[in-house]
Amino acid sequence: MLDAEIKAQLSQYLQLMENDIVIKLSVGNDHTSKDMTALVEELAAMSSKIKVEKTTLERTPSFSINRINEDTGITFAGIPLGHEFTSLVLALLQVSGRAPKVDEKTLDRVKSLQGTYRFETYASLSCHNCPDVVQALNVMSLVNPNITHTMIDGSVFKEEVESKNIMAVPTVHLNGEFFSSGRMSLEEILAKLGSTEDLSDFAEKEPYDVLIIGGGPAGASAAIYSARKGIRTGIVADRFGGQILDTLGIENFISVNYTEGPKLAASLEEHVKQYDVDIMNLQRATHLEKKDDFIEITLENGAVLKSKTVILSTGARWRNLGVPGEAEFRNKGVAYCAHCDGPLFEGKHVAVIGGGNSGVEAAIDLAGIVKHVTLFARSGLKADPVLKERIRSLPNVTIIENTKIKEITGTNKVNGIDYIDCDTNETRHLDVEGVFVQIGHVPNTEWLQNIVELNEHGEIKIGKNGATNIPGVFAAGDCTDTPYKQIIISMGSGAIAALGAFDYLIRN
Repeated sequence: MLDAEIKAQLSQYLQLMENDIVIKLSVGNDHTSKDMTALVEELAAMSSKIKVEKTTLERTPSFSINRINEDTGITFAGIPLGHEFTSLVLALLQVSGRAPKVDEKTLDRVKSLQGTYRFETYASLSCHNCPDVVQALNVMSLVNPNITHTMIDGSVFKEEVESKNIMAVPTVHLNGEFFSSGRMSLEEILAKLGSTEDLSDFAEKEPYDVLIIGGGPAGASAAIYSARKGIRTGIVADRFGGQILDTLGIENFISVNYTEGPKLAASLEEHVKQYDVDIMNLQRATHLEKKDDFIEITLENGAVLKSKTVILSTGARWRNLGVPGEAEFRNKGVAYCAHCDGPLFEGKHVAVIGGGNSGVEAAIDLAGIVKHVTLFARSGLKADPVLKERIRSLPNVTIIENTKIKEITGTNKVNGIDYIDCDTNETRHLDVEGVFVQIGHVPNTEWLQNIVELNEHGEIKIGKNGATNIPGVFAAGDCTDTPYKQIIISMGSGAIAALGAFDYLIRN
């Protein structure tokens, strides 16, 4: 099951195991069961600390990872390779006794949860968002005996996925009922369960020299540059990593031939943590006000932070179509990530909305999975020439140009699209089972309207040093009127804003 290179890497990881564990294997005679048995036997052969027992679990094929004489509640229903391979490795190490890299306050919140929590995560091995959810719930199962978690590979348990109308991953069920869909961190899961944070920590925070709002590439860069100046630096992040958490392949990050969004986000956070930066993750700013010597930032949780300067790096998000049916059928056929959700539409007819690079790339990706792709381009294909040549060569892709989407139709899930042919003004209908929206981004600046000067697109207007129209307030990255939205440009603009803020401090 594992090639020589992966085996060599895995062998090094398994040397970090601290105590014996037992893998309980529930398999049949099907192809997946045979592969799962081969994988588990390979793992056992690589470490004397891994024992294997045959058993019967709720789903077959599946296996659970346990302490000796103690079930941890961590189960993999499917073979955790692809993006889930890291989840498997971490489960092996953590069950053996290696402490998870989670702060004690968060672990205490998990331990204090009362009641029974039976989590099930429906995932895809090609989904780069799924591992975060799987790993978070595995940690919760590890530290609280009232919590269990099963990762379910949707491609293995197709009938179960279809019976529950699961059309997006990761989708989490709790005690048999829908709980959430999409990427969630451990802290977000706890918040959704009603476990609240201690706000007293915010009340005790001293004013900052630089407070950065946003934890994407621009915010991380600004934090590092600020901290290296030796000034008191804080960063408020809705989710550390920002948009790149939703990005799969990155091939234009100079000096790195290829990386993936979540991996780059983890590297950014690790780099920021090398410095004395107060990171406030999973926090959202709702108001900014200039008061005397400080700028005050109000958070969604009610806390108020003070700083001499502020750098706004709130990034952007996927733009919605804004048509009837889009919100109603989100995660019920309407999706925004072809890499994550594409495998759930295997053998089906889907539509992609968007004629730019992201739309054409999504259509190309889906064409290798689904039965047929219809690509809607409102005013023609605007993608790079190489992408246009590739998409037009695919036999199972239809391109419809000069159209306007009128409605996404369905009952319990998507069953089609109503669109207007702009040449004839005629309304037409196309039967599809999935709609992937890829029409660009919108800046996360709504909360700054009538506070900071914005352009007609909602982007923050900045000067050459990142300064806004408010003294002491700077901005960087995709939320600004910088013409090109690229990771490397965002990082550069974050550095410019940090240097601009430092220059402002020493002159004022």
